[in-house]
Amino acid sequence: MNATVVESTTLLHRAGNLLKTGVLLAALSALVLLLGQRFGGTSGLLTAGAFVLLMNFGSYWFSDRIALAMNGARALPPNELPWLHALVSQLSAHAELPPPRLYVIASDTPNAFATGRSPAKAAIAVTTGLLEALDRRELTGVLAHELAHVKNRDTLIMTVAATLAGVISHLAQLAFFWGGALLGGRSDDREDSGGSALGTLGLLLVAPLTATLLQLAISRSREFDADATAAQLTGDPLALANALARLEQGNKLRPMDHSPATAHLFIVNPLSGGGLMGLFSTHPPIGERIERLVQLR
Repeated sequence: MNATVVESTTLLHRAGNLLKTGVLLAALSALVLLLGQRFGGTSGLLTAGAFVLLMNFGSYWFSDRIALAMNGARALPPNELPWLHALVSQLSAHAELPPPRLYVIASDTPNAFATGRSPAKAAIAVTTGLLEALDRRELTGVLAHELAHVKNRDTLIMTVAATLAGVISHLAQLAFFWGGALLGGRSDDREDSGGSALGTLGLLLVAPLTATLLQLAISRSREFDADATAAQLTGDPLALANALARLEQGNKLRPMDHSPATAHLFIVNPLSGGGLMGLFSTHPPIGERIERLVQLR
């Protein structure tokens, strides 16, 4: 496939994924506000909105440090693995981005993730297993994928999505413990929310599940978009396709002892689970990602 067709296909995928991401983020935000209004009336609606703003503010400023610390990432000084610094700098220049900070995670499982609220504050973390499992061409594809997340501002988008989903789950849990008194709502406030007790119970059960599925849909869309952007950046979509196949196998053979909180950040899902659990995967199927990359040849 020639460069013009690749670029057109990439732009088409990106536009569709951006639209889908915007709709899903709006749905998550609306669900938070609905829960607040349902259990606290007008005051609950305002409190829920303020809570979301506060949580997103914290995520915006501190999400990168939290993600790196949770995964035991160590800063990679410039004099350590200079070839890796040079490769990332070269890709960054091609992508018209400032070089991100580099981190290493001591793990035999091959994987990587990007984090940071903006390109100027971005960081890329790679496992020692990734550096051992891939050749230079495949590693270039993986690093380009992570830089694509930075370029497309996915690190911020996915953090906001995860925060909103977490707020919804937390509100639902509080509602179970505190009932109609959630968010300090008074009886006259709650009269505005209406609805039967059965309807309220249904919302408490459905809202966290819906929030999780919306967050996962956002994460999956951003993975497809980052794959396409990486293929455009390197001009070698098969390199990333080969790397994804190796990473999937490596994560099956040597799964990470990992918290689900940052699973959505990694290039391939570090958590195992098939069958019905595939519905709750933070990543699209590797086979589908590889197929799309092959089509970009």
